[in-house]
Amino acid sequence: MKNNLIQINFLKTPVDSSTAISGLKKFWKKVFPIISNREKHFDEIWKNGTDEEIFAELVFCLFTPQSKATWCWNAVNELVKKNMIFNSKEENIIKIIKKVRFRNNKAKYLIEARKMFVINGRINLKEKLKSFKDTYKLRKWLAENIKGIGYKEASHFLRNIGIGKNLAILDRHVLKSLKIYGAIKGIPLTLNKKTYLKTEKQMQHLSKNTGIPMSHLDMLFWCKNTGGIFK
Repeated sequence: MKNNLIQINFLKTPVDSSTAISGLKKFWKKVFPIISNREKHFDEIWKNGTDEEIFAELVFCLFTPQSKATWCWNAVNELVKKNMIFNSKEENIIKIIKKVRFRNNKAKYLIEARKMFVINGRINLKEKLKSFKDTYKLRKWLAENIKGIGYKEASHFLRNIGIGKNLAILDRHVLKSLKIYGAIKGIPLTLNKKTYLKTEKQMQHLSKNTGIPMSHLDMLFWCKNTGGIFK
């Protein structure tokens, strides 16, 4: 599997309640080439990526809740390198993903996902994803059928493989930014399905008003809050 990790570092650009939308748009223009290249990278995964590579992206999103993304991606790469994603027992996977929080549960989630998409020794993940013509219905199916995947993780996965450009990945960085730029009045205490979809619509409304595509808005917020773009 080729290493599709791209780390881009910026000087951190703090935002506060006085930051205007015009400032956000100005920053977008500044980082537009880098964000566009990252988006092309995601598109390439769907266009030319193998089932194995796409499954690795799913595993990454299974690992990320409450864990550092870079550690999760390193763990996925180590499993791929050792040929363990498809051919290893749960206890052996646990030993590899030491830095992933709740690693026992997440190793179980990997095994369950593997059982779902590997049939008679053949992985059919891409074929299954292609059977959905509506991205929102696909996300709903992923969230309802893959243990360890919620709406945020399903949105993250679909964005990372180039087919979830209008979906919101509502992590703490994005929620914080949505509040700062007036898209939401406050950060939800919990994100059940109803709240998630409502907040997503509010983010889409901000996207429409600013002219910044949803897929760019997510990465733009990450640049603002963390000083870089990861996965």
